[in-house]
Amino acid sequence: MSEVRISLEAARDLATRVLVRHRTAEHNARSVALALVAAEADGQKGHGLSRLPAYAAQAASGKVDGFAVPTVMARALAALRIDAAAGFAFPALDLARTELPALAARSGIAAAGILHSHHFGQAGYHVERLAELGLIGLVFGNSPKAIAPWGGSQGLFGTNPIAFAAPRRGAPPLVIDLSLSKVARGKVMVAADRGEPIPEGWALDAHGQPTTDPKAALEGTMVPMGDAKGAALVMMVEILAAALTGANFGFEASSFFSADGQPPGVGQFVIALDPAVFSGGAFDDRLKRLIEAMLAQPGVRLPGGRRLTARARAEAEGIAIPEALNDALLGLG
Repeated sequence: MSEVRISLEAARDLATRVLVRHRTAEHNARSVALALVAAEADGQKGHGLSRLPAYAAQAASGKVDGFAVPTVMARALAALRIDAAAGFAFPALDLARTELPALAARSGIAAAGILHSHHFGQAGYHVERLAELGLIGLVFGNSPKAIAPWGGSQGLFGTNPIAFAAPRRGAPPLVIDLSLSKVARGKVMVAADRGEPIPEGWALDAHGQPTTDPKAALEGTMVPMGDAKGAALVMMVEILAAALTGANFGFEASSFFSADGQPPGVGQFVIALDPAVFSGGAFDDRLKRLIEAMLAQPGVRLPGGRRLTARARAEAEGIAIPEALNDALLGLG
């Protein structure tokens, strides 16, 4: 498949331009563009520019309000409730990141629940930015139905990603980012777009049978990581991201990909912790000790190493995207 290599800044400008031309305010478009291109640079292409045509179509149809302004609906000593206002998730998560550090500085811990939201992309992107401010971050997000409850056959929960980030002295933050399906559904989308098969064990078709056909997988359900234990974690995230925030459950949410229907209305839940408060100032040294003990074993690597390698290359050389996607985005922008 032919690819085109473009710089990160050119990719951000292109993504911003596409969204602005599809009924999105420039500040919202830029927020989305930064997140999509960051995912692309990190090698997380399922959350990268491949999402942009669907985003643009939804903004154009009004399924996503490109002019939405997220607001703090309610505020407590260490908690926020944020309304994404049926807009893109990224501006609402930007608001949470802006507000949470001051709350965590006072109490040691702070949290934000977000409702009326949308696809929030690479989950680690949001908590890494908290870790860059010296905080430990966790984020939980639900998504449209894609996983059946264990023992069932119909999709009820989303793939419900979670992410964790911790600051490291003299090093990039440690970021752990994972979908609770065996693989992120976005990878199946990329395979479908490219006409490539997926490995067996990723997904089931509409009849509950294993499949390597990505299109059949998208009509069926994803397999949870860890089988029954993973399905229980999926439910936990659904409760935190949707029941706790008042957002739509996965089985109530509309598609992130179609421009038809009502806004998805999913939710996210973000926690920020001040490690100095909980550790008495020992956190940096204790985390360093843990990482040293891990890396002392041959063959061990830290989570996120490949992401940092891909990011460094992208910063130096730009990102490579399929020529067909590049042509489509140029046509939209």
